[in-house]
Amino acid sequence: MAGDLKTARRDFMKGILTEDSITEHPLDLLRLWYDDAVKAGAPDANAMALATLDAQGYPVSRIVLLRDMTSAGLSFFTNYNSAKGLEIGKEPKGSLLFFWPGLERQVRIAGTIARLSNEESDLYFQSRPRESQIGAWASPQSAALESRDELERLVAHYSEKFAQSGTIPRPPHWGGYRLCPVAFEFWQGRESRLHDRLKAKSVNGGWVWGRLAP
Repeated sequence: MAGDLKTARRDFMKGILTEDSITEHPLDLLRLWYDDAVKAGAPDANAMALATLDAQGYPVSRIVLLRDMTSAGLSFFTNYNSAKGLEIGKEPKGSLLFFWPGLERQVRIAGTIARLSNEESDLYFQSRPRESQIGAWASPQSAALESRDELERLVAHYSEKFAQSGTIPRPPHWGGYRLCPVAFEFWQGRESRLHDRLKAKSVNGGWVWGRLAP
């Protein structure tokens, strides 16, 4: 290995997180932190790790992109028949993790997951580049492929199929999900690993905040 994992470390000194930062709804603080990440030039600031449970009960994580953030929750899009789609269908709970290393911040969010309406999924699908629309039709996401050539043939097939179509319809197996939060944890790196951690839990329609030990 290129370095010694036991000595790979640095201190965190770019910010603090105090109770003065608390907002009425945690999403408001998340919006502020997301805006800070964008202004700081963080690459893929809307990237988040989505964790679900597989059929054996193991947690499975992958990166997806946040596409909407409202009082109802946080939305992302995928193939309903993908591994994550099938896992959500069996256990509609999950967690999200944002990590912005340049700001020494992370946010964890737990909640329930439900499909978006067809109208919401249609609207977003039509905003995607045409090549991405073709890809949504062509890729049997998470299924085994014999080779890359098989995927390329599927792309060519659907490119030809929709060649004369001004508008490509959304595939019935593709659409959006929304995670409705029940808990947030905001983490700000601090010196000597004495990090700031503030947690918000949904209680009786409101939010209760508290500090956690680092």
